[in-house]
Amino acid sequence: MSTYKVPSDVQREDTIVGPLTMRQLIICGAGGAISYVIYVTLAKNYYVEVWLLPVAFSVILTVTFAFVKIHNLSFFRYILYLIEYMVLPKKRAFIKGSGDVFAFEPMATQTQKKEVKEIKDTKPKKSIDELVHILDHQGMIKKPQQT
Repeated sequence: MSTYKVPSDVQREDTIVGPLTMRQLIICGAGGAISYVIYVTLAKNYYVEVWLLPVAFSVILTVTFAFVKIHNLSFFRYILYLIEYMVLPKKRAFIKGSGDVFAFEPMATQTQKKEVKEIKDTKPKKSIDELVHILDHQGMIKKPQQT
């Protein structure tokens, strides 16, 4: 018999490089690339005072999105919830029947309604004893014979 190691914390992301997860690596790579592009384009023609602010801003934003957690939520998810909170109404009103599921029934023509009524009327009515006997024997035997 072989034993298997069951992970205890399945909600935690797996680390790829050191303590960094795949999500953090991707965010750092994308943010680093953006910061580098800003640096290369601005450092050619301008002094440090000009390109330092945009590069520092993109680095800080990258680090924030990659590593900051607020109330055990990633910063990105926290921002999305904040936007949702600001957009949706704060007060909710109860409207009776508003949560009911609408069951769509296609409209039947008059001839179809008559056909349905005729089919219902032509079915023979079975007694309760016959139905109980059929259900007891799981429909495998014939009806009991009347004596």
